[in-house]
Amino acid sequence: MASWPERFWRWAWRGGPRGGAVSLAPGVLAPGAPARGAAVDVSPLPAGPHPGPMRLGVIDIGSNTVHLLVVDAHRGGQPQPAASVRVPLRLVELLEADGSLGPEGEQALTACVLDMRQQADALGVHDLAAFATSALREASNGEQVLDRVKGATGVAIGMLSGEEEARLTFLAVRRWFGWSAGRLLALDIGGGSLEIGAGMHEDPEVVASLPLGASRLTRDWLAAGDPPKRGELAELRRYVRAQIAPVVGTIYHLGEHTRAVATSKTFRSLARIAGAEPYSRGPYTRRVLRRDDVAEVVARLARMPAQERAALPGVSASRAGQLLAGAVVAAEALDLFSVEEAEICPWALREGVILRRLDWLTSG
Repeated sequence: MASWPERFWRWAWRGGPRGGAVSLAPGVLAPGAPARGAAVDVSPLPAGPHPGPMRLGVIDIGSNTVHLLVVDAHRGGQPQPAASVRVPLRLVELLEADGSLGPEGEQALTACVLDMRQQADALGVHDLAAFATSALREASNGEQVLDRVKGATGVAIGMLSGEEEARLTFLAVRRWFGWSAGRLLALDIGGGSLEIGAGMHEDPEVVASLPLGASRLTRDWLAAGDPPKRGELAELRRYVRAQIAPVVGTIYHLGEHTRAVATSKTFRSLARIAGAEPYSRGPYTRRVLRRDDVAEVVARLARMPAQERAALPGVSASRAGQLLAGAVVAAEALDLFSVEEAEICPWALREGVILRRLDWLTSG
């Protein structure tokens, strides 16, 4: 049986028209084949050695945001960001009571994907992929929605499992910090889930995806009041710890991590509130988040309504409401894993997808 990266790239990628490559669903077409019903006027990037410069793009359909990332890359070089477009679609909040994505959410998603494909065209993207994570993965009609989005936009969207999210995020973290970082523990808080990876190599030895996303927990545990009551917060803490605790023993069985790394908007916002340098200073500025600082930030956020949180440094209005839940996850994760200080990594899942794709394109 093929390994998960091989399975992923068999269906998730196809070079397509200049600036408008279309990813494929499993079993539809092999990479490089012309898409049914889609005009192809430029040959796709072939598999195998491709040493020249490439402009690659990825559409990440998350629980909170749809994000188009475009990079310029070549074999042996670090991908350089060329463009980044974000739309706060908040799919997790558009799910119906029965767990399905309703017509409003599907219409918004379709329009967003179509717009991002057009922007990729305009940016001269040679090779584009699209993938969805927690919100659509868990929607009762997620596969049907993605089929209809493909029919309307020409873009097929791959559905990443939680384990694949964790592995690709870990790959990005490993490539950013390098082998000298030793055994890594990587934490990523999304809108729908918490991804955990640990290991010595590019492929982590342990991965876990837990239902501890900031949007999900806000909806399920903290929706009654703004700010929430003390008892609600205590119940949330107990739930979060119970979810993370089984993973702790598994990871510690491997040996103590050399470096703990945190990635995602939630961790970046918490680090900024705690005094880290603003992200306008660039990705190479070292930023850390200390366990004691997170505990203080949680206590501070718990006393503030979302409107006040939005005025804090590094916090957007669209994410202010869910920041407290994300901070609770961060605090409990750092505590349970005995992490005194986590270093913030500017690369995460999207970069992991691009790195894996670049490996595939340039492999001999």
